[in-house]
Parts: sequence; structure tokens; C-alpha cells
Amino acid sequence: MEVLPKGISLSLNLLSIFCVFLVVSHVGLIGADASNASLTQDGKPMYQCVQCGDGEEQDTTNRISTNEDDKDIDIIAAYSDPSGAFRLGKVKLKDLSASWIWENSLDGNHHQPLSSQTDPLVSRKENKEKVEHSVDDHPPGEGEAEFSRLSSMNPVKLKRRAMRLERRALRAADLIREDKEIDNQMAVAAIERSKNFDTTVKGKYSIWRKDFENPKSDSTLKLMRDQIIMAKAYANIARSKNDTGLYDTLMKHCRESQLAIGEANSDAGLHPRALDRAKAMGHALAMAKDELYDCLIMSRKLRAMLQSTEDNVNAQKKKSAFLTQLAAKTVPKSLHCLPLQLAGDYFLQGHHLNHNIDREKTENPSLYHYAIFSDNVLATSVVVNSTVLHAKEPEKHVFHIVTDKLNFAAMRMWFLVNSPSKATIQVQNIDDFKWLNSSYCSVLRQLESARLKEYYFKANHPSSLSVGMDNLKYRNPKYLSMLNHLRFYLPEVYPKLDKILFLDDDIVVQKDLTPLWSIDLKGMVNGAVETCKESFHRFDKYLNFSNPKISENFDPNACGWAFGMNIFDLKEWRKRNMTGIYHYWQDMNEDRTLWKLGSLPPGLITFYNLTYPLDRGWHVLGLGYDPALNVTEIENAAVIHYNGNYKPWLDLAVSKYKSYWSKYVMFGNPYLQLCNISE
Repeated sequence: MEVLPKGISLSLNLLSIFCVFLVVSHVGLIGADASNASLTQDGKPMYQCVQCGDGEEQDTTNRISTNEDDKDIDIIAAYSDPSGAFRLGKVKLKDLSASWIWENSLDGNHHQPLSSQTDPLVSRKENKEKVEHSVDDHPPGEGEAEFSRLSSMNPVKLKRRAMRLERRALRAADLIREDKEIDNQMAVAAIERSKNFDTTVKGKYSIWRKDFENPKSDSTLKLMRDQIIMAKAYANIARSKNDTGLYDTLMKHCRESQLAIGEANSDAGLHPRALDRAKAMGHALAMAKDELYDCLIMSRKLRAMLQSTEDNVNAQKKKSAFLTQLAAKTVPKSLHCLPLQLAGDYFLQGHHLNHNIDREKTENPSLYHYAIFSDNVLATSVVVNSTVLHAKEPEKHVFHIVTDKLNFAAMRMWFLVNSPSKATIQVQNIDDFKWLNSSYCSVLRQLESARLKEYYFKANHPSSLSVGMDNLKYRNPKYLSMLNHLRFYLPEVYPKLDKILFLDDDIVVQKDLTPLWSIDLKGMVNGAVETCKESFHRFDKYLNFSNPKISENFDPNACGWAFGMNIFDLKEWRKRNMTGIYHYWQDMNEDRTLWKLGSLPPGLITFYNLTYPLDRGWHVLGLGYDPALNVTEIENAAVIHYNGNYKPWLDLAVSKYKSYWSKYVMFGNPYLQLCNISE
């Protein structure tokens, strides 16, 4: 490269400086000319925006204007090429992109476009109005930011925005108007439908019943019943004073009120016109009060009515108790049919000539032995079936069933035809126990006494239905049966056995019972589940502690227990002579002053301080009288007991407990079908 002389180089440098000066001067002139147009806005210089899309809504109006005034504006720019040489360039304003904007050197505002298609004065006026409106609608803290944003918007964009807001407001108003019209239509339709509703709610458990609206849901019913009582009282007084008109009026209102009440138990069950009847009755009572009211006469009349009502209630209670006992102890026709059919086939088929008994198993003390004393074939079959079904080794289980002479053939025939798998069944007749006679047994001796015969069989006895009902329960025929007292003679009935599990015929077994034989009774004779809870079912409930023979020998707060599932240690029984203790106290109670009849009170006395309490899970009681038992306890129990009057084979049974028993009944058996015994 040729090296220039020093003088020439200096001249070139001066020339470059002069050219730069000319360029700057020319740009200044162009800026001055552009300041007269509406695009410059206070002489803002241009710069190229790197981030031109900063969130503002883009619009074609933001582009650089290409009107006629901008076509002749030339922009000369000086720059250096890649080699470092100085260069000059010339561009038209219309050729610049939208990213080129004017910059205000004072406030650094980068949001002004190069040109505008709108008149500056009009634009400035519209911007002022928009800003004032925005300041009114927003808090002071947001006003400045809103003003800056709106002032930088193009007027066309502001106009479009205003139009959008106006359309949006109109659309919202239309939607609100349509919603209101629909709501009004729905309200009118609901009112029309409600006019057709029957206000007397007939559903028993509906949440829309009227009595749910008022905590005193039977206030009207009580009022009408009280009105009837008062009307009858005034009617009797009116009749005594020969005021037949008032008497007839009051009795008429009584009949109408009784018809309106019907069988209602709350206000919701009353007749729709019941309230009108109550108002009419109120007017009649007010008239009667004005004419007949006398405090002394009225109080005497109400007292007489109260006494009469109490007498009627007591009479109804006695009848109810008698009928309940009668229904509980009367044998249904189907259950009476079953033993007749079985007994007939037993003799017709010659089974009475065959008395094969497996002595080896019935007397083997190493097996699991059960004692069931019953005259109910169906109930006994359920006990055996449920026990065998849950037994882990049914071949080791032996059932000793004792019944009376009347049901022996039927009981034996049933288990000959329906013998449970592998288990051993022995059926015995209590009349074959010759040692069980009046000379040895206290109960048999007492049953032969004239006093007890009169108690049971004479209708004019003070304990009869017409006088008292306390002893109705003990007039039950089962208390006359020796099957009920045979439990106190277990060692005599089974002399070869060491342990035996006693089961009532109204129980159901739900688990394997073999662990009961391995329980250590700790020298006790009887293993049973205690029934006392707090103050209930203690000795003072069963025994007469006003008698010194009882109060001096027993604790009134001692916990009671139940027969039904009891494990007896027969070796300890024989050692302690428990049967002798039973005879002693039974003889002491010949006049029935120590306890009423039954087997539980003498059992509590006989095994006093000799009963080992078993876990409650072994034996759950009350399914024959208590409908509010815990279902979880019932389902988890090893044995459930239907003690009480509501036996599962009767129509009186508690329906929700009946299925626990009926699932062990063989309803497909021909004998049951013949006697119409079904679920």
C-alpha cells in the first residue's frame, strides 16, 4: 500500500471533519423542517427500538406514516463500514420500518410514532378526554400510569377501544335483561305448580313435612285432645243441669274433632280442616265456660275423669301383659304340625324298635359334650346345625338332647332323618330318669302341693288376671316343666363326663366353641357371661332382700349372670355338692318368699361365688326383647341368645334379628314344607 505524504494526510483529515460538520448541519435542517409537521412532536429525535413489541396492541396506525408530506423528507446517516472507512447514506422517511420512533430527549419517551394520520389538535383533545375519564375511574395511584399509557395510544386505537367498551356494555345489559326475564318466568311457573300441591304431607319420613318446620310438631294435636277432654267435662255438667242444647253442641264438636284427629301422631297427620275444627271447638268451649263455669264443680269433674282414665289404663296394661304372655307361649299351628308328622312317621317306619346308641362316644370325657333340654324340635335343630357348621372337628362333638315323653318320638325322628355330618346325637326321654322323683327332687315335691296347684290352676286366686299381673310371667307352663330344672342335675344325668357345655334352645352359635373346654375356671363350677351393667341385673333384682335369709347370706350388688351358654366343671360340682345346695334353697322357698318361680334365681344362689366370668364376646343376650342392641356385638359374638318373649320362630320376633336364626333352618326339608314353615 502506498504511503501518503504527511501534508496530504493532514489535508484529508481536515476534509473529513468538514464533511461531518456538513452532515450534522443538514440533519439539523431536516429536523427543523420535520418539526413543523405533526409527526415530530416537540423535536423528538429518532432511534431504532430493539424491543418494539413491548406488550402494546399493535395496529397498522403505529407504522410510520407515508403521507404526501413525508415523501420528500431525506435522512442522511453517517456510519463506518466493516473496513473502518467513513461512509454517508441517504434514506427516505417513508422507507423506515415501524421500529423507528422519535425519542424525546427530555423524558425519554420511546412510544411516539414518527407520523400520524390524525390532526394533532383533534388527537390532543381526544387524549385529554380519555385521560380525564380514566382518572375518574381509577385510584390516584393508577392515574399517572393510565395517563401515560393512553397518551401514547393512536387516536384510531382509542376510538376502537371506546366502541368495544360500548358494545360490551350493551351486550351485558341484554344478557342481564334476558336473565331477569327467565327468572321471572321460572318464578311464575313455580307459583303455578305450588298451587296444585297437596299441603297434607303423607310420607312418614319426608323432610318437607310440616312438623319439621316447628319444633313443637304436635301442638295442634295436643290442643285438640285437651279441647275434647274439656268439652266432655262441660257436657256432663250441662247434662246435669238439663241444658240439652249445649250438651248436644259440645258432643257434636267432640265427634268432629275426633274424626279430624283420626290416628294422627303429629300435626302433619291431621285432617286439612283440623285447625278449623279446633277454632269451632274453641268457640263452643268459650260459650260453655260463660254459662257453666264453676271452679269447684269443674275440678271435681276433672278429678273423676282422671281416676276413670287411670283405671282404664291399668286394665289395658293387664290385658296387654296377659296377651303378650299368651302369644309368646302359645305354640303356632306350624310348630304343632311338625312334631305330629315326625312322631307318626317314627312309629310307622318302626324306628321305635331300634335304640342303637354309641356308648363309646356319649361317655367319652375327652370329646366335646353339649347338653340341650328342650321340647321344641325346630329350635333344637337350629342349635345343633349352627354348632356343627362352625365346629373345626365336628366328629368330636356329642350332643345330649333331653326332651319330654310327648316330643321324644318327634325329636328322635328328626335327627335320624337329618343327622348332622359326623357329629353324634343322643336323644333321651326325661321320664326314663327314674331317680328323678318327688322324694329326691324338691321342685317335683312342691308341684304336688295343694298351695302350688291353687296358684297355677285356680282362676279366683289373687294372682289371677283380674287382680294382679306381677306374677303372670311366672304362670308360664315352662316353670312347671322339669326340663327347666334338669340343669341342676347334670352330674346325675352324665355321671361319666368331666365337663359339659349347657345350651338353651333359643340360642344360635356363630363361632367354634371348642376353646371353652380349655378355659381354666380357677376352681369355679360355672363359667358364664355376667349381665350386670352399672346397677342393672344384680342380685337385688332377682331375690327378695327384705327377707333376712337372703339379706344375711348374699350381696344385693353382686353381679348377675345368665343361663343359656354355660360351661360346667362336673368334677368340681360333685366335689362341692352343688345339687345339695340347690335342694336346700329350693326347700327354703316353698312359700315363694325368697324369689319368684324360675331357674335363674336358684341358679344365682346355688353358684354364688362359684361362677367364673367369661368374656362378653362369648354370649350376647337380649335378642328376644331389646330391639336396640349393637349390631357389631351381635355379629362378633360366639353365641347370640333370644332370651325374652320375642322368640325367632314366632311372629312376635324382632324382624331385624330373625335372619341370624332363620339361616340355619332347613326350609327345604319335606317336613317343614308339609307344615308350611317358611321364611
